[in-house]
This record gives sequence, structure tokens and C-alpha cells, in this order.
Amino acid sequence: MAEYDRDDYRFMARAITLAKGGLYTTEPNPRVGCVLVRNGQIIGEGFHRKAGEGHAEVNALADAGNAKGTTAYVTLEPCSHFGRTPPCAQGLIDAGVSKVIAAMEDPNPLVAGRGHQMLRDAGVEVAYGLLQTEAENLNPGFIKRMSQGLPFVRIKQAMSLDGRTAMTSGESQWITGPAARCDVQRLRARSSAIITGIGTVLHDDPAMTVRAEQLGLDNSEAICEQRPLRVIMDRSLQTPLDRQILKPADNTVIFYSEASADRIQAFQALSVTLVQLGQLEPEAVLRWLAKERQCNEVLVEAGAQLSGAFTQSGLVDEWRIYIAPKLLGSEARPLFTLPGMERMEQQIPLQQTDLRMVGDDIRITYRAKSEENC
Repeated sequence: MAEYDRDDYRFMARAITLAKGGLYTTEPNPRVGCVLVRNGQIIGEGFHRKAGEGHAEVNALADAGNAKGTTAYVTLEPCSHFGRTPPCAQGLIDAGVSKVIAAMEDPNPLVAGRGHQMLRDAGVEVAYGLLQTEAENLNPGFIKRMSQGLPFVRIKQAMSLDGRTAMTSGESQWITGPAARCDVQRLRARSSAIITGIGTVLHDDPAMTVRAEQLGLDNSEAICEQRPLRVIMDRSLQTPLDRQILKPADNTVIFYSEASADRIQAFQALSVTLVQLGQLEPEAVLRWLAKERQCNEVLVEAGAQLSGAFTQSGLVDEWRIYIAPKLLGSEARPLFTLPGMERMEQQIPLQQTDLRMVGDDIRITYRAKSEENC
């Protein structure tokens, strides 16, 4: 196993920071940063901004000008195949880079060690594993899609202090304050798709868009150009044709089981993508999104029933819960609808990974807890 010094950690940490510059814009590609170092000094750096544009290594090489004899610190194994752009491993070889330190191997089967081997075959020294966990945290969705054929799934829910998400009438806007809503906008912006159910569409008429004025980022307008796919799970195509989530309709996918020919034709006339599934289950929806639309990260923004169904499926990776300092009463709607549990062994254990204030609201982040840690 390679040994690393303090400078190695410093340079890789810089590459990871750079990679975060593409947090909202690289879909369906991974977020990657690269730093080129000569004699202990950074002479070039770059990150991947957008699919179809230069990868991190290419941008770092352009920034450096002359990269001969440098060490490249890259958050992900340099690619070895032709996609929309030439292979980065060959670019590093041609530039005369003498050593490459990668944080992790690429989970993409088209690469998966081939980039490192290409470098070694050309006489470039290769090491990997430096700050691997931090690098993996950049791309949970890309890693899961490449390794399991599924996107990384987050559930976002907002509730009152007494655990309620909406009044009995269905009214739910707004439980949380402006800061929490801004935070949710950023969750949407980093997601490939936002999934909701027909109940939410009927009660709230959400647009499920990313709004530049609420993002609070320097490049908000550019981020909004890459719109997350809006997904409705609607068993019998009940969605009214005038709903906000259908504007524009060409960015909306509806999963359904059965519907009349007239309803199907009406949605097709709007350019809505319709996907018929025999069983409208979370896994089938997620696998379609991963395979057909290359979705890396999916955000579920739905009511208690659909959120409960996803939770029960065992396919949720993260829960982001916002708690507002309000009381809605015992008749209001609960956070999740789950089957009755009579024994503790039936519980769904979660592990808290973050807790912080967002404005006046509390934000708690949970991950699924493995059985051995229960």
C-alpha cells in the first residue's frame, strides 16, 4: 500500500474541494477535481463542470500549460475510453505527467482499473486510495448506479415538532421557513430526478423546479439550466393536464399501470414521457431511471404513503428531515405511512449522520443502519 505525506493529503484535499465546483452541473457524469504539482507547488488545477465539456484532468493540464514531470492528484481514476471526450489517461501520458495519485478507482465498468493500467503501461507511476472516503462522498449516486444499477435515493420530508406534515385538508405550505426551503432547492439542484406521487400533485400542485432566486449561489442561473427530471407515480393517470409539474411537460415522466387510451393520448400530445409498469413499485421505477436516463441521485418529495413505500422497500439511502418549531395537532397527516409493527425486530433502524439548524428549523440527516450495528 502506498505511503503518503502531509503534502499528498493537502493536494488531494484541494482536488476534492475543486470537484465540489461541479456539484450541481456534471450529471450524469461524476464530480471530479484534479491538481498538478511540481516541486511541491501547484501549477495547474481544474474540475469537471458539465457533461460534454473537458474533464478535470484536461482543464488542469490547460491551466498548467507545461505539465511535464508533474504529479497529478485526481479524485477519480482517469478515464481510459472515448466518450464525448478523449480518454484522460492518454492526455496525462501525452503531457508527460510522471505520477498519478487517484483517490479511488472508477466504478464504471468501462474504466474499472483500465485507466490506471494504461498509465502504468506508459511508464507513469500510479497510486490510489488517498482520501478515498471523501472522494466517494462526492459521487454516491454515480457509484451506486455503476455498481448496482440503481440511483442514490434521498427522501426529503418537512414536519412539525409533533411529527405532522400536512393538515387534514392536505394543506402543507409552508411548514418550514425560507432557509430550509433554500436548502431543499439545493437538494433538488444536485438531483437527477425528483419523484412525487399523485396525492401530492392533486393536493399541492407543486412545480418541482429549481428556482434561481432561492438557491443563493453565485452561478444559480447556470445551475437552473440543467433541470432535474420530474417524475410522478400515478397508477391510473389521474394527473390533471393543467398541473404545474407538467410545465414544461417534456421534462416530466409519469409511471402508471393502466389508463384509458384517451388519457394516454392526452399526455402524449403534451410530450410527457409515459412508462407503463405492471407493478408500480419503487425498485422498477428506480431501475428505469438509472438505465434509461442515467440518473445518479434521486430525491423523493412525496406524502406519507409514497415516502413510506420507498422506506419499506429498503432502497432509500438517506433521509433528510426538517423539523419546524410548530404544532399541527393529532389530526394532521403523519410523516410516513408504514405497516403496523408489533415487535421490535420489525423496526427500521436509522443512523444519524448530521444535525444542524437551518434558519429556525432543525435539519436531521439519517442513513440506513446496517443490521450488525443495530
